[in-house]
Amino acid sequence: MSVAKEPDLRKWERRWKLGAMARPIVFLSDFGYRNEWVGICHSVIVAASPGATIVDLSHGVPPLDVRAGALLLHDSRRFLPSDAIVLAVVDPSVGSDRDIVVETERGRLLVGPDNGLLGFLWAADGGITQAHEITLERIILHPVAPSFHARDVLAPAAAFLAAGGSPAELGAELEPGTLATLEFPAATIEKGKIECEVLDLNRFGNVLLNVTSTDFAAAGFDELEAVTIDATGGSATAHRVSTYTDVASGAWGLIVDPRGWLSVIRGNPANAAEGLGGVQPGDPIWLTVPRAAARTAA
Repeated sequence: MSVAKEPDLRKWERRWKLGAMARPIVFLSDFGYRNEWVGICHSVIVAASPGATIVDLSHGVPPLDVRAGALLLHDSRRFLPSDAIVLAVVDPSVGSDRDIVVETERGRLLVGPDNGLLGFLWAADGGITQAHEITLERIILHPVAPSFHARDVLAPAAAFLAAGGSPAELGAELEPGTLATLEFPAATIEKGKIECEVLDLNRFGNVLLNVTSTDFAAAGFDELEAVTIDATGGSATAHRVSTYTDVASGAWGLIVDPRGWLSVIRGNPANAAEGLGGVQPGDPIWLTVPRAAARTAA
């Protein structure tokens, strides 16, 4: 039985190390921490760019959920260092998607698969100034594992950029219009009604909705004491609150979470997701005027 030749990491490092002052790398994935994948990517990066600071934004993106990863990048944008290299890996089609680097109008460099994962972030940054495929042989770890481009292609590319490399050196230029994109989830707003969906759930059972404070006000809900929440498996009436302590045990509330989205919450130890019938990301939600309030207004 033949054994694949192991890469000579020391030779690989010597071939392309650049400047001594490395830019930080913000790393997001759906890898979790049960296996070695995150640690291996860290090791590859620091081997090539020893001065790089790695910020683990999250490795808890739901498995293979590209949109959830894209939203998390978008919502975190204003807190990321302006000179950071963003390394993002949520890739259901690993081995077949192009590996790309994108520079945004704000000068941010994004590294990841060409599957829409980076799209919300570059759009929020004003669009793309340049995009390149990652094919530069001297930075790629060979043999490349078809199921682990994060280790063999993407992490080396992020380290190369952090050490002062140029996006144009990594491969052929790509036309921005050819890059994969996703549709940003927007709620449907009417006076007295919002049709929206579940974006995410946190470990406490809070239900994140694709509704902003602006959406909430546009529907006229700022003038109400409470709003009715309907899901396919349950319903509730919730009051708008400012902090979690404003909600009594078991009571329902609506709060703007740190990412800027409206969240349905319940006072501890109750669980909002369970109370709405076990909702999951992507499930529809309807916010309406409570019946009693509607009758009074009429």
